[in-house]
Amino acid sequence: MALGRRALGTVAGIPRPAISTAIPTHEQGRCYLLDLGANVEASADRLVDFARMGEVMARHVDGLARPRVALLNVGVEGIKGTASVRQADARLRELPELDYRGYVEGDGIFAGRVDVVVCDGFVGNAVLKASEGLARMLVSRVQATFEAHWGSRLVGLLARPALRRLRGELDPVRYNGASLLGLAGIVVKSHGGSDADGFRFAVLRAVQEVEHDLPRRLARELGGAPQHSTSRAGATGGDDRQ
Repeated sequence: MALGRRALGTVAGIPRPAISTAIPTHEQGRCYLLDLGANVEASADRLVDFARMGEVMARHVDGLARPRVALLNVGVEGIKGTASVRQADARLRELPELDYRGYVEGDGIFAGRVDVVVCDGFVGNAVLKASEGLARMLVSRVQATFEAHWGSRLVGLLARPALRRLRGELDPVRYNGASLLGLAGIVVKSHGGSDADGFRFAVLRAVQEVEHDLPRRLARELGGAPQHSTSRAGATGGDDRQ
């Protein structure tokens, strides 16, 4: 994140970029979660920035007419949450251009009721890593269940195409590639343990953002102009991709 800010600058006066990625939801949908670790703590102002950036990305990259935005909280009641979350909630309700749905709890991220979920980087990173671990555990348990004895192995053979689809849908590798939103260029962070297939998904994510000229759209809709050319896509290693 620091290298991206130094090399590319930011758009629309955004002081700190946010890391965002898509995670699978109910009925083959997906939801953007941010921040995922760039900002361990986030003030109300930063949470509002994240919500606005996530909404622009979901609208242009996924083609959603009016993405539904929510704040991640420990409950849906207005009195719950930290001071920064409650303050961000009040400010987001004053933005008519956003389809803001209020608070969502952890299980609501995967329910498909919202398209963008906003939180600080500490919470977001913990949610992401826990989700990846749960997905791997579920796939492993299902496989072990079908391999337990000869009868279940026979059923497993019949169910193999469905199991293969399930594994593909839940595999965290498929969702590799987290965007650093707010930079005046495209930077996609790949998971440190990714294999070639995971890195391919990260590159495809970068290509998608290039095709939609995401930094320029963020600058135009959030106000202000990029400090540097948006034609460059940066890698986390520091080199630029033309």
